[in-house]
Amino acid sequence: MNKKTLPPLILHPFADAGGPDKLVESSRASLMLQGLLPSGERSTEELDRLLIDGRFCEVRMLFYVGKDLVRWIEQSLDHVQGWPEFNGLNVRFQSFAAFLVQHTPLPVQAKLRKWGVSDYKAIFTRALGLNSLFADIPDREMLSDEFLRNYYRYADQMFLCRQSQSPFSDLGDLGLDFDIYASGEYSRMLEQEWSASERAIEG
Repeated sequence: MNKKTLPPLILHPFADAGGPDKLVESSRASLMLQGLLPSGERSTEELDRLLIDGRFCEVRMLFYVGKDLVRWIEQSLDHVQGWPEFNGLNVRFQSFAAFLVQHTPLPVQAKLRKWGVSDYKAIFTRALGLNSLFADIPDREMLSDEFLRNYYRYADQMFLCRQSQSPFSDLGDLGLDFDIYASGEYSRMLEQEWSASERAIEG
């Protein structure tokens, strides 16, 4: 079966001062709370606070990843309008969400691993789940500590909830393909293509 190419998935960076440090501290606090690392003089309350601060950073990062995923799904829905392969199929938002999570092309998986992303299915699932819940990232004060401690469970359930809202066709056997880029990488690629086109015209 010939490959049918979808729009590229472009992931944008976002600024969050101190985010990486908070994530490391949160991971260490979680291990300390579970008794897997010595806690030293830190109290349970202090460790819990570090854990929750890190979880809020995770929510922010996943929310912004989800915005890029939603944008790609909407672009893909527009892109395949009129494709004969889709005649008679029930192609919805959920179709591309399932394709992204369950049928990620091997080159995309390899690139994600190169970026240090191993559990991409969980990241995609939770990013889409959070974007079905929030129109914009809420202030920290708007989220309960209970939600933040276990946000990943809520995000997983929100993804499943949206997927189950209506029947949809699975796209895994249609030979679909797409590329993934960081936004800066994609911009440089476009600039190179434009420069090559300009040289060809001038020549």
